[in-house]
Amino acid sequence: MAFALVSVLAAGGAEAQTGRTQTGKAAGQPAEAERGPITGPTPAWVTRSAPLTVPDNVGGPLFMRRQDVVAHITDQGQAQYMGYQVRILQSNALQIGNIAIAWDPAAGPPIVHGIHVLRDGQTIDVMKAAAFEVLRREDKLEEAMLDGTLTAVLRVPDLRVGDELDVEWTTFSKDPTMGGQASGLLVLAASPAPGRYHLGLNWDAGQKPQLKISPDMTAALKPQANGVDFDFDNPATLTPPKDAPPRYQWQRIVEYSDFGDWPSVSRHFAPLYVKAAALPPASPLRQEAAKIAAAHGRPLDRAAAALKLVQQDVRYIYVGLNGGNLTPASADETWQRRYGDCKGKTALLLALLRELGIEAEPVLINSSGTDDGFDQRLAGPQLFDHVLVRAHIEGATYWLDGTMPAVVPPAARPVFPVQWVLPLTTRGEALEKLDWQVASVPDDTTLFDIDARAGFDKPARITSTTITRGVAGLQQQMQFSAVTPGQMLDAFRQQMTGDFWQAIDNVQWRFDQKAQASILTIAGTGTVDWDKDDDGGRSFALPGGGFSPPDRRVRSADQPRDVPFYAKPEYSCHVTTVRLPAGTEARQWSSKPSFDTMMFGRHYRRAWEMRDGTIRMVRGARVERPEIDAAAAERDNGRIAAFDNSMAYIFYAPKGKKPAVGRGETVPATDGHDWIADPSPCMPSTGGA
Repeated sequence: MAFALVSVLAAGGAEAQTGRTQTGKAAGQPAEAERGPITGPTPAWVTRSAPLTVPDNVGGPLFMRRQDVVAHITDQGQAQYMGYQVRILQSNALQIGNIAIAWDPAAGPPIVHGIHVLRDGQTIDVMKAAAFEVLRREDKLEEAMLDGTLTAVLRVPDLRVGDELDVEWTTFSKDPTMGGQASGLLVLAASPAPGRYHLGLNWDAGQKPQLKISPDMTAALKPQANGVDFDFDNPATLTPPKDAPPRYQWQRIVEYSDFGDWPSVSRHFAPLYVKAAALPPASPLRQEAAKIAAAHGRPLDRAAAALKLVQQDVRYIYVGLNGGNLTPASADETWQRRYGDCKGKTALLLALLRELGIEAEPVLINSSGTDDGFDQRLAGPQLFDHVLVRAHIEGATYWLDGTMPAVVPPAARPVFPVQWVLPLTTRGEALEKLDWQVASVPDDTTLFDIDARAGFDKPARITSTTITRGVAGLQQQMQFSAVTPGQMLDAFRQQMTGDFWQAIDNVQWRFDQKAQASILTIAGTGTVDWDKDDDGGRSFALPGGGFSPPDRRVRSADQPRDVPFYAKPEYSCHVTTVRLPAGTEARQWSSKPSFDTMMFGRHYRRAWEMRDGTIRMVRGARVERPEIDAAAAERDNGRIAAFDNSMAYIFYAPKGKKPAVGRGETVPATDGHDWIADPSPCMPSTGGA
């Protein structure tokens, strides 16, 4: 489908907008809503588009004669109408006959207004020959999500190429947490199939929300007495400016919200956490807090202990039954059942911190890395998908995330790469920006120790170590901590033995909590692919040492020139030590040149050193300016030709006269430096040429 509608009936949890899980009946769910869709007439607030004539020369698998998506706001919640009439032109479009409707039983059953096949002047009522099947499956159970959403599916029988399928239904959204406040998005896809599209938003008297319409929608706007409509015939494909920051992806979107500003959102949700974190006099959590206070004297140590208790003793399961995707479970309830989602864990952690005398508040964030430009959006909780705790301890700020593994302590910044956050307080807070900082440690560091002392034609002893930080490192922690050392060894032998690794003798993994790094070490024997020349010389490209030239930053003439160019912040480091074949001399060895430059905001550096019968190489690449303007891009486009895009070769020449490795740099060996605690040799400076 070309349109999307995101209503806010979901915010305040990383799980809130992602789950579409079917569960069994929860307490209070209407039995009628669980049975599946009912039939009924099209709502009076829906205006259906007249079908567009199918052109003779139409291409593609289908033609959308009409598609109408309309949202309707009342004081009881929202309703969403979907209707379309589509001509099937190719067999690969027949899958459109698999109709699926998802709904929240707490808001009432979906209403199907009709499903018909139009063929050779005849109208076939599909509902007379087929029925919806309500699926009861936990399709997100492996992600620990239970949101109570039901899904009904119907497979249109005897659907053929040339048929037209006409379908329309209405679903409902209602969350008591919202208190009658509406908020959401209407979206037209960037590249829809050819045809006619109508996007609408209307409301009952007195329910008009604030609106913000992206500029590319204004030409299609048709104001109504109690609504707005947007009509498109064969809408053009929209392409955001090439290599632009993520905020420029925001295209063909209508925002609507009853919230006047971000402080009003903050004030609306803060009391939910105040209530959920309140502890009755006999709460067992008071005893848990007392144990923590007795065992730890410093406030930060107490906060760390409370966080670990929530992380380790309460498993993560998202629970959004009965519209609970916005409301946190109480701290006592979460502790008693020993499972909870981000909201429940946050309430539990807030309760413990309050008992320990530590000031803290819940904070909404977007964990997907798509919050660039949130300050330009209407205030609406649907922009956020996760909630965590921000604590204030002895003049410093710490972020505590109860959904993380128990190896993650209070930290100066959230684990997720976050730009904008919304603290929830009863006085109301504005949207806050977390200043971006150049990374001080690599996201990933790869160390290779290649012991080729046995000779050019012999297998080498190889040790490979990867140091992974951030979200990827925690994903490894969860994955690798769940298997035994023997299972891990067997798995890596199966997957990696081949052209490079001839044999893997040992695999070791650990998580360094102080460095917040996952460390994987593989040791064994492998093939060093020495290239030969006619003079008896050899060469070898060190793994991870080369640079590919950056792409030119250019845009077509129809795209704006004042939009900055963007590079996603990242930092990688590769370190290789080669223990040279016995019998060779330093004067016989050389290497590709050292390298240090900044292009398009990314710093590239490669350094060499030859010492003690080894050649050491370190290669770092770090984004230090995520956004650059067109003038800087034009300057660097002219420098690409001089970019050294060669691989990191070392050369052996039997008749060599003097060593030619590096330019006097000092490069620690892979085993002669603590790369976990001190990765500074990867990128000691903050600006290349």
